[in-house]
Amino acid sequence: MGSNRRMDHMTWPEFKEARNRPVIVPIGSTEQHGQHLPIGTDAILAGHVAEDLAERIDGTVLPTLSYGYKSKPLSGGGPLFPGTIDMNGVTVIDQMHDVLSELIADGFTKIVVMNAHFENEAFIVEAIDLVTRETGGVATIVETNWWDPLPQDVVDKVFDGLVFPGWALEHAAVTETSLMLHYAPELVHMDRAVEEAGASAKSYVRYPVRQGDVPAHGGLANPAGSSAERGRLIADACVDEVARVCAAEFGD
Repeated sequence: MGSNRRMDHMTWPEFKEARNRPVIVPIGSTEQHGQHLPIGTDAILAGHVAEDLAERIDGTVLPTLSYGYKSKPLSGGGPLFPGTIDMNGVTVIDQMHDVLSELIADGFTKIVVMNAHFENEAFIVEAIDLVTRETGGVATIVETNWWDPLPQDVVDKVFDGLVFPGWALEHAAVTETSLMLHYAPELVHMDRAVEEAGASAKSYVRYPVRQGDVPAHGGLANPAGSSAERGRLIADACVDEVARVCAAEFGD
């Protein structure tokens, strides 16, 4: 992506000139992603999808917010693994609130929050709600992620010949692994991937989290069958759908 899309590569006059265009805030997490994916997977994916979206909608991408809310054991692993650095919910709310407030103070009125960490969403929406109340709704703020916009036919293609375990268990599994193979293959270690059934969904959450709640390797579902091509299908479909949402919501 050209530096003209990245806020952190711009001078302040260049950023000022961009205020009539959409601005995208990527947010991920710093969390274990099994044996074969980097700890920064969610943040990396949030940034790349945001950059693709920016090219499509003539937008500007802010630096990625790389720390997220705590994962439940069966949607990310919880605190059992070194390298998982979790924020409290109020921290996620406060940081997103302050970023959005600053953007609106700078004159931006078309804002997209691109989330790539399942547990962040309620805290992002709380921040958006607070900022909207405080500023009288002068900015239109769209929050989404890379998985919810995917049409069912795309999900079916991605899992052609594979078994979809459900989004909560798709942690370090086919979709995230495929997206990383598409965007950052040099960071993926498929020779270390653990190909086994993984975790079983539960209808409840119990704390404290204990060893054995999550498979010891950190993955929640089998990543076998992941490919850059499946990742490209996900990325392209997400950007297509979110661009349509932006056109409708921003009136472009």
